[in-house]
Amino acid sequence: MTNDTGFDPNRYVRQLTTRPGVYRMYNAAGEVLYVGKAKNLKKRVSSYFLRASGSPKTEAMLDQVANIEVTITHTEDDALLLESTLIKKHRPRYNVVLRDDKSYPYLLITGDNDYPRVVYHRGAQKRKGHYFGPFPSSGAVKNTADTLMRLFKLRNCRDSYFENRSRPCLQYQIKRCSAPCVGYISAEDYARDVSDAVEMLEGRNEKLIERLVHDMEAASAKLDFETAARLREKISSLRRLQAQSQTVGGKGDFDLICGAIDGGVAAVVVVTVRGGINLGHRSFFPRAPAGTAVEDAMAAFISQYYIDRPVPPELLVDPLPAENDELAESLTARAGRRVAIKTNVRGERRRWLDNTRATLDQTLSAQLASRAGVEKRLTALADALGMNEPPMQMACFDISHTRGEKTVASCVVFEAGAPNKSAYRRFNISGIEPGDDYAAMRQALTRRFKRVKAGEAKLPDLLLIDGGKGQLAVAREVLDELEVSGVQLLGVAKGSTRKPGLEQLFLPGQNAPLILPADSPGLHLIQQIRDEAHRFAIAAHRGQRGKARSASVLDGVEGLGPKRRKSLLQTFGGPREVARAGVSDLARVEGISTAMAQRIYDYFHDTA
Repeated sequence: MTNDTGFDPNRYVRQLTTRPGVYRMYNAAGEVLYVGKAKNLKKRVSSYFLRASGSPKTEAMLDQVANIEVTITHTEDDALLLESTLIKKHRPRYNVVLRDDKSYPYLLITGDNDYPRVVYHRGAQKRKGHYFGPFPSSGAVKNTADTLMRLFKLRNCRDSYFENRSRPCLQYQIKRCSAPCVGYISAEDYARDVSDAVEMLEGRNEKLIERLVHDMEAASAKLDFETAARLREKISSLRRLQAQSQTVGGKGDFDLICGAIDGGVAAVVVVTVRGGINLGHRSFFPRAPAGTAVEDAMAAFISQYYIDRPVPPELLVDPLPAENDELAESLTARAGRRVAIKTNVRGERRRWLDNTRATLDQTLSAQLASRAGVEKRLTALADALGMNEPPMQMACFDISHTRGEKTVASCVVFEAGAPNKSAYRRFNISGIEPGDDYAAMRQALTRRFKRVKAGEAKLPDLLLIDGGKGQLAVAREVLDELEVSGVQLLGVAKGSTRKPGLEQLFLPGQNAPLILPADSPGLHLIQQIRDEAHRFAIAAHRGQRGKARSASVLDGVEGLGPKRRKSLLQTFGGPREVARAGVSDLARVEGISTAMAQRIYDYFHDTA
């Protein structure tokens, strides 16, 4: 079987080796379409041609393949290294490509002078001294350098400036330098401050604090109260810093990495933690071909990101990258020690991972809302739907329930291509047959558009309905009954495989669905609005369902009033966790006596 270029994959695969290596797919013009690695080249390359992939991106790429070249490597880890190098070199159209290829900055405490200085450093580490990092941004380096200067009064001036001073500079006046340039501090005392700074940067704060406490007590015993006061201030600052470090999750080194793809835009946020100290975050927008799964994008990003950076012992990620175990093994081999990739973490680390995800959501939302992108998406959507003007006011409805329980409808509103969350509405649906989505949609639309007619809400230019022909027909009937006109209707149904990029779009009066290309900016906008309506509906439904179930479960405990019931739920996070708690755990909750704790425990276990 050959494609349009005349390439015969079956003949090519038959002669391929089973050894590890890297393969490169070329088009007829000799351009690199895709670079990949494989533990078994024959097995991996043949998998592309054995059956339909179901991915529009992959199928489009295979149609263009005119030649495949392979490079055999000694191990799969060598293949990973070569793959990343070739991706950076050729930037293939169908690979996820990390655009930011700059080396990360470090903080350097120089070692070629009797009075070392604090230096921002980027590039090869040739200068003598202590290097700390990598930091996620130049701002993170500056903040850390400021901390060192404030706590340990280390200089940051150039050597030529330092060697020609006859009196202290402003840094001394504002107590951010000990003025070694004019002999206000001895080389021995300055070296001790440098050693303290290194200890702090290496995460050994506790040992440092213990020694400083000892020095402070010794100074007090000698009646050197000025030195004791200075040490006390330093200890206090270090304890505050240590408390902040502990909220990150101990003294370890790890990176938090979250990624997402929305509206055709791929985004990744990396938070760097070293010695238990959060060094800040950085956002990336790798180029990802249409149809790329976020798990594949994460794997490609992590592989390229650490190609020329030190890998910490732990990566806390969301979501897990594709071929996670293989990627962890490769990073382990590269680092020379075990590297773990985790997503199921608890406590403070879970909260930090959640915060990284929230940062990612905000970053991605801002990227999608950029003016140039919005105009492009709105224009493309109007062209695809045959509208005379771009739809500046859009609304989307979705229904959510669990087997008919606590049905909720959501209405999200986008204005000028961006969410207007103040205009979002939720509708608690009642008086219908459980599970009747058509009746739920009718009720929500009727309630919403009655408000539109009363002037309480804006009339949308485009009304999207999450569903196919049936839901679209219901919407058309409601608008006709209420005599609402001037609204373009659009039904958004998932394709047969339910994969993003294969949505079927239904317009009134047209039997055949409209299917836009997976890389269409208009489709990306539709997906964003649909997904936001879905998220909003699910959140509302879960809230209603959880509220109902919480009340029904805890109401059965004799003598447990609303106030203590609320304390229990807030402490444990839900009725399921309350049911799992032991008597001693329950009794720790404010207002819950040991007798009441025993009663709650017996209630759950007697009825289990």
